[in-house]
Amino acid sequence: MKIQEEVKNVVQKILEEKESVGGIQNVVWIAAGGSNGGFYPAQYFMDRESRTLRSQSFTSNEFVFATPKFVGENTLAVICSMRGTPETCEAARIAKEKGAATIGLYVLESELTRICDYNIKYESIALDESRTERVNSSIGLSIAMTLTELTEGYEGYADAMAAFDIADDIYRKAVEYATPLAKKWAEQNKDEKTIYVMGSGPAWGSAYIFSICNIEEMLQIDSPTVNCCEFFHGPFEVLDKNTSVFLLVADGRTRPADERAVDFLKRYGGEKVYILDAKELGINRIPDSVCEYFNHILFSPILNNVYMRQLSYTIKKDYNTRRYMWKVKY
Repeated sequence: MKIQEEVKNVVQKILEEKESVGGIQNVVWIAAGGSNGGFYPAQYFMDRESRTLRSQSFTSNEFVFATPKFVGENTLAVICSMRGTPETCEAARIAKEKGAATIGLYVLESELTRICDYNIKYESIALDESRTERVNSSIGLSIAMTLTELTEGYEGYADAMAAFDIADDIYRKAVEYATPLAKKWAEQNKDEKTIYVMGSGPAWGSAYIFSICNIEEMLQIDSPTVNCCEFFHGPFEVLDKNTSVFLLVADGRTRPADERAVDFLKRYGGEKVYILDAKELGINRIPDSVCEYFNHILFSPILNNVYMRQLSYTIKKDYNTRRYMWKVKY
């Protein structure tokens, strides 16, 4: 069964179950760390396309400590954790206690899968054999699109579901294109203590994950994330000819903001300004009607599996090494 069909079956069942109490009126996306960033495409889509459904994304502990009052029997809570992070499981428990329908996205069965009403297994973005349409961000986006289609209609739905079918092929070809570029970038940045990552709109989630998960968590290199739309409201003042900047140029409505930042970086930055454009990676094989929503789906695995790995190899640092994670109490 295609993942799109699996998602549709689950969403349809939930809508049928909730019909007697007024249906699903709002959706919350709950996760922590990279899983939280992985829900960005779903939230971005809901913000731009849904007319009637309220949607909000939460990091797990924030949901636990400050649960929104609107969460209740008309809520769909989609919760993601690879192996059942404690605070994510607690967030799922609270959402369910409030009456929300719950979908757990998981790699390994855990307390999360025992709590949630429905569970969908995803494939880890970090494994080369994983299919792009089956990673957590793709499934989250598919849930958002399907929920919108079944509750209020979404005219791009057919194009979007077809796009998932070719996403993995686009990614594989992008890996071939980006690998020699990543090797050069890694060599230029092998001695850097700070690497800024920039993006906006549909690429913001990818920029965030690349910073906090790939560069900071895995390589222990300082990496602030800067939104291109906010760049000229403070962060551009730290730019000089030696600043390392990695900028994602999205194919979507915020592209002019990305291009404005690129123009400034080219004028005032140096050789360590690096630009990665979604169009270069082949995103235009996806129809214009839905292309914007697939930027993250393409960028994120390229950043993790090509750029982060190449930097890891170049600086001779095992990206599975941690200082504190899984080692100390926190």
